Amino acid sequence: MDTTLTLRRARPDDLDQVDRLLCASYPRLLKADYPPSVMVLALPLISKARPELLASGRYFIVEGADGAILGAGGWSLSSPLDGRGAGQAAQVRHVATHPDHLRQGIGRAILGEVVVDCLRHGLRWLDCLSTRTAVPFYERLGFRMVQPMDVNLGPGIRFPALRMLRQISL
Repeated sequence: MDTTLTLRRARPDDLDQVDRLLCASYPRLLKADYPPSVMVLALPLISKARPELLASGRYFIVEGADGAILGAGGWSLSSPLDGRGAGQAAQVRHVATHPDHLRQGIGRAILGEVVVDCLRHGLRWLDCLSTRTAVPFYERLGFRMVQPMDVNLGPGIRFPALRMLRQISL
């Protein structure tokens, strides 16, 4: 990651900037992998930061030298993985990099911090619902595909995703 970038824990007052990041990132990056019929329904729902996640201490942001948020992502506790690993799994949450700043190590730095933080909490698995677009990114970080699935975003709104897993260790 570029030395002019700063990785830190998110704060509740980052909400507006994270919203702007998600609104800049998701429409541009997902466009090639999802039809307009999915995008028009899903984008208003997935492009909103989660206040509880920002306040959790488990969400991280990368800022540029000017203080603009260029990437974000985090984790929350998840349910047991297919009956295995109860109490040892984290769900990767709301990861995004600004489309003008891809391939600069931002996403990798965020996921690296997620891994370190999860290990501090005694967790050993990362469970991720990836967009089609992000599968190569997660594969490069050691995740493996488990299954395609639809995420229910609301009545009649389903978003195609891929469940991916990664075991983490010291």
